[in-house]
Amino acid sequence: MTTLDDSARRVDSDGARPRPGDLNTIDPSADGTTAVGVDTGRIERAVREILEAIGEDPERDGLRDTPARVARMYTETCAGLHEDPSRHLKVTFDAGHDEMIMVRDIPLYSMCEHHLVPFYGQAHVAYIPNVDGRVTGLSKVARLVEGFARRPQVQERLTTQVADEIEATLLPRGVLVVIEAEHLCMSMRGIRKPGASTVTSAVRGVFRDDVSARMEAMQFIESGRRR
Repeated sequence: MTTLDDSARRVDSDGARPRPGDLNTIDPSADGTTAVGVDTGRIERAVREILEAIGEDPERDGLRDTPARVARMYTETCAGLHEDPSRHLKVTFDAGHDEMIMVRDIPLYSMCEHHLVPFYGQAHVAYIPNVDGRVTGLSKVARLVEGFARRPQVQERLTTQVADEIEATLLPRGVLVVIEAEHLCMSMRGIRKPGASTVTSAVRGVFRDDVSARMEAMQFIESGRRR
């Protein structure tokens, strides 16, 4: 089995770089992700309207640049809406490996589509290559997760999307995705239960049919907590 911890720390150089100064792209000094089709001016006007609606003065020093800052933030945090995450899995290579590959502890940040506040946590992704032994790059799995996370989401759908895309594109014998996250819509408002964690899973192929394969994957996820 192959496993990679803290995979988001790995950096590769694929993909186009955004143009400096373009408000509809993310600063290339961040992570090189490009978001197109974002109406930043409209976001700025909407944020200004919200500030006025809650009784704030959008012209005071601390808030004067807030609408533009929020527009840039949404451009970055919702960049996944304007990309096809499956593109990260298009390149494969023959590794002669037909056993489980797991990328665990992938840092995850997304936006709850019900309240537009963040949820964050970790994703663990495992797959068993097809009999041809072809695999994708380890960092591509982390990029796939990020592509589906950077948009208004619910955790259940995010988990399913990652598993379904790996199954459809790589045609593996099995896929297992587990996401653990804290939702600020539960922590800072409403029921106000900080620290509560939501765990979702999506299981396909061998991992669904073979209990021992599924247990092996779960044991590797658990082993990361005991370090």
